[in-house]
Amino acid sequence: MAELVYPPVIRAALTAFRALDVRINIVGAEHIPATGGAVLVSNHISYLDFLFAGLGAYRGGKRKTRFMAKDEVFRHGISGPLMRGMKHIPVDRTDGQPAYEAAVRALKDGEVVGVFPEATISRSFMLKKFKTGAARMAADSGAPLLPVVLWGTQQLWTKGRPKTLTKRHVPVTIMIGEPIHLGPNDKPVMVTRRLRAAMGEMLDRAQREYPGKPAGPDDTWWQPAHLGGTAPTLEVAEAEDEAEALAKAERRAARG
Repeated sequence: MAELVYPPVIRAALTAFRALDVRINIVGAEHIPATGGAVLVSNHISYLDFLFAGLGAYRGGKRKTRFMAKDEVFRHGISGPLMRGMKHIPVDRTDGQPAYEAAVRALKDGEVVGVFPEATISRSFMLKKFKTGAARMAADSGAPLLPVVLWGTQQLWTKGRPKTLTKRHVPVTIMIGEPIHLGPNDKPVMVTRRLRAAMGEMLDRAQREYPGKPAGPDDTWWQPAHLGGTAPTLEVAEAEDEAEALAKAERRAARG
């Protein structure tokens, strides 16, 4: 079932990208392992990141990535059958252990499993704090970590901004780093720090080498503050995330 669903979805995405002239540049495709399990770890700046991160693995080595995603996506009438058909892994945020175990099994079976360690989209477009789940999965499965950094995807559809899925000629960088292999004595917390540091260097390079520029003073929202853009700083973005989480919790409590 999975392979009947995954290839048409990939073809549809590529057709849409060509129609919009999305200018995709994949850097480091040679780092995609030809076989065996790998934990693909990506930054998160757009609702479309799973498409582009998965495309990097597919273009680089014809590998199909099984992403971990919140279970409500699997309950949706349209996305649900597609997500299940492509063997993505549903995550119940109230009890993540079944999803974790499913991911480790998939890795041991030689699959590429995709993880967003920041858990939510970064409003600052910089790296947030990483959860240690990816490193723990790599340790428990024996699979390497595969760092991936995306840049430019935020221009198409991101948190707090209207969809611009018809925007044309947007450059998108997909940067794939060298796999990180864990030793028997490596601790997940330290590995996570190493992973985040490597991805921070990759993100800095992707931003510096990015060919796109703001169209004018009103188009600087997608650039981080330290590069002269008007995106919120990491500290301001974290405060906004906390306020949003509190508001959601209050709404849930009000509903009983």
